[in-house]
Formats: sequence, C-alpha cells, structure tokens
Amino acid sequence: MPEAHYPLDPSTLLLSSDKAREIGRSHAEAYQSGQPYHHICIDNFLPETVVDHVIADMAHLPQSESNFSRPQENLKSSFNPDRLPDFTRHLFNSFNSRHFIFFLEEMTGIKGLIPDPYFVGAGIHKTLNGGHLDIHADFNVHKAMRLERRLNVLIYLNKDWQPEYGGSFEVWDNDMTRKMASFTPTYNRMVCFSTGSDTFHGNPEPVNHPDGEPRLSIALYYYTATWDDTRIEHTTLFKPRPGTKDQKDKKVAREQVLKEILPPFVFRKLIGRLQRLGF
Repeated sequence: MPEAHYPLDPSTLLLSSDKAREIGRSHAEAYQSGQPYHHICIDNFLPETVVDHVIADMAHLPQSESNFSRPQENLKSSFNPDRLPDFTRHLFNSFNSRHFIFFLEEMTGIKGLIPDPYFVGAGIHKTLNGGHLDIHADFNVHKAMRLERRLNVLIYLNKDWQPEYGGSFEVWDNDMTRKMASFTPTYNRMVCFSTGSDTFHGNPEPVNHPDGEPRLSIALYYYTATWDDTRIEHTTLFKPRPGTKDQKDKKVAREQVLKEILPPFVFRKLIGRLQRLGF
C-alpha cells in the first residue's frame, strides 16, 4: 500500500497542523509553477482506508440535491455532505478544518482561506455514462457570504479508471487554443487549482465506462474575504473547445449583456419574467 501524501488518521480524520503545513510547503513550488494558472495533481493523496470507506458509502447515497441536464453539463448529480453517510460527512468537515486550511495556504501561497460551511456546489459529484462538463470558468463569488472564490479541490474515487473511459479533467489556456494538461480521474488522485474568471477547465469528454460505472469525485471550494462591489460578479462561464461540437451557453451570455446595459431594477424584473417563461 503506497504511503499517503496527506496521512489523515483514519479514526479521527485529523492531522497535526505542523504536519499539514510541512506537506503544503513540500508541494508549493509545483503548485505555484503550474501553467496557465496555478494547479497541481497529487496521486495517493489520502490513506487508502479513508478512500475505501468513502467508496463504500457511495452505495448509500441519498437523493441528489442538484441534477444537470443541458448541452454544457449533462447527466451530473451533486450531493451535499450534510445528508451523506456519517464517515463521508465527517471527512468533509475535516476538509473544512484548521489542518487542511493550513495545508492549502502553504501549498498555494493564498492566505486567509475560508471554507464553505454551506458547501455550495460542493460535495460528492456523480456523472453517469454519457455525461460531461464542458470547459468553463467557475462562478466567482459566494452569494450568501459575499466571499471571493479562490480554490477548487477535487479527489477522485474511481478504481482502475482508464483514460479511454472519458471524464478526464482538462486544463485549457485563456484563449481556448490549447489544452495544457489532462488528468484521468483515477482512484485517490487529488487535483487542486486556483479559480478566477480565466481559469478554464472541465471534463468535456463524455464518461464511457465499459461496465457503466459512474465517475465519482469529492469536490471542495475555498474562498477569501477579498470581494468588493467594484468587481463584476458572474456565474459559470462556458467556452467551446475549437473543432468540437461544444455549444455556446447563449442563456448566460444573454444575461451578462443585459446585466451590463440595464438598470439593476429593470434587469431583475426582466430576468425573472424570462425565467418564468422558460427562457
């Protein structure tokens, strides 16, 4: 059994703060030299007993809170941690605690990281065969807490996953001319990356497991108290890959244009009406 890079105690799901900082510093150069934006891929991230317990919990998932079925994001479900089996729920709480924050701060160089107690958009992500998530930049502000989104952490739960099974995580440059990196979503692999309005990423190649197994991952998002009203808030921004059948997200593009040209009161009334009409 390979040694875990982040050796949580499987019984307490904790790690000493000093050890967490030490591990973060050991990965800082690799993370902060990532191009076209800071990112890292770490295999054998957690103790295998921890990951295996989470995988066992996946047989007892509740009904999902969010389901996505549109050209840009299809056959994907999201499960908030507060309704997951006990072990996995406690693991998510561990990822929101002091030791993991220290690890992330040392590795990324971003100080003052704030975890999300609401787990907005985070949790367990499940993508069925045929499902995908097109290349995009994430929403940039936590609406309830008015915090700036800074980091994503993904931990994959898929044993013996091969590149030809689809679902690989892709890193693209800002002008969408080149795929800079691709990571197969295989068992106990962690990918962490900085988020911004030009950090384009996704898993656009449809899941194609020969036995119909879904793509499963842990998703965590972290923030800083650096948001101010001079910034432009946006939702998820999708960009088609050149030479593919990826579709533009015309609905979001329309809303962004309307938001910039209309007074706030008029914009809210118009968008509300369009949503009620299904546009």
